[in-house]
Amino acid sequence: MIRVLLADDQKLVRAGFRSILEYEDGIEVAGEAGDGGQAVRLARELRPDVVLMDIRMPGTDGLEATRDITGDPRLDGVRVVILTTFDLDDYVYGALRAGASGFLLKDTDPAELLHGIRVCARGDALIAPAVTRRLIAEFAGRARRPDPARRTRLNALTEREREVLVLVGEGLSNDEIARRLVVSPATSKTHVSRIMTKLDVRDRAQLVIVAYETGMVTPGWLGDGS
Repeated sequence: MIRVLLADDQKLVRAGFRSILEYEDGIEVAGEAGDGGQAVRLARELRPDVVLMDIRMPGTDGLEATRDITGDPRLDGVRVVILTTFDLDDYVYGALRAGASGFLLKDTDPAELLHGIRVCARGDALIAPAVTRRLIAEFAGRARRPDPARRTRLNALTEREREVLVLVGEGLSNDEIARRLVVSPATSKTHVSRIMTKLDVRDRAQLVIVAYETGMVTPGWLGDGS
């Protein structure tokens, strides 16, 4: 059973999500929160599998609440999915850096919502590969330029693992990576899992962030134009 915490300051939005989730086999609503502080408290109390977090929350906003949840060792198994009205919200990249496993639009269709929750609950990035490429390219370009010193964390990776990291950063799925490298999907998944362990990241979304912040993948950095 996948237990979901709904965190949104609008009761109608929470009611809409609840109406979709409560009739779905294998998913239950563990609780509801109307602000970021309450979301963090309930996450610690209820230990849900997934938190659907509105990025704009009163008091403790969704970004800070996400950071509090993903930074708590006791909540290591809790995945946060950001809810946003806009698919290119300025806060989305920051939320991914804070530890969110992905994002959903509030007006997403029920089938995509249910699929996303299941994907996230098993530890994968919620963002579809095509969306990953567009989203990360947009927001990584607004982040700081890659610091060569950050690349030292990649020393633990083999050459093949670095190659896989680049492909993850480009938004490829395990199956797509397998086809690109001419290996089995199981081997591709094993590589990704080992990279996450070596780099001490929670999920695939965090690997994408690492790929950009270490300069393994660069979308064209904005700023001084050099």
